Amino acid sequence: MRYTSQAIETLIEEFAKLPGIGKKTAQRLALHVLREKKEDVELLAKALMDAKEIVVYCSECQNMTDKHNNPCSICTNQKRNRSMLCIVESPSDVIAFEKTNQYTGLYHVLHGVISPLDGIGPDDLKLKELLARLSAAGSQSIKEIILALNPTVEGETTVLYLSKLLKPLGLKVSRIARGIPIGSELEYTDEATLTRALEGRSDV
Repeated sequence: MRYTSQAIETLIEEFAKLPGIGKKTAQRLALHVLREKKEDVELLAKALMDAKEIVVYCSECQNMTDKHNNPCSICTNQKRNRSMLCIVESPSDVIAFEKTNQYTGLYHVLHGVISPLDGIGPDDLKLKELLARLSAAGSQSIKEIILALNPTVEGETTVLYLSKLLKPLGLKVSRIARGIPIGSELEYTDEATLTRALEGRSDV
């Protein structure tokens, strides 16, 4: 449907750029925004701009955090098990593991996986930061690296690359169990399955 207002069309187009948002959903969101009070729309706009301005990558784990809380609250929490480092693909995977209330170690977020077809190689991931972290003073407390990447072709490729990269460092390298179906994503896996996968991890 074409609207007489170009502003509405533009708003719909912008909403449609969001992941998982189709044209119809974008249209509903745009019309919802237009029905809201101006004050509420301003709050939404401010929240978007604040997030873009304030949110940064944690200097240690590369997860998302605020500028004034860097390193993040997980990295600075002395109650965390600092002998385990769980490597994940995205910040949403950290949230998924935290929901289980079972994993108490640290994280490192790669922000992607190796995918030659998409032109994504090792240099496009947060691997330099990982190696710098492992070689830094105080990193000697890390004894085990847990590879918790999505069970996709790209995830498997990245697991193989990481295992070859990390094993020479003398660290134990394990991966979460295969209780997670091939082709699925950690973000959408329930807490019980994630917990079993974590507990049943195996050496790479």
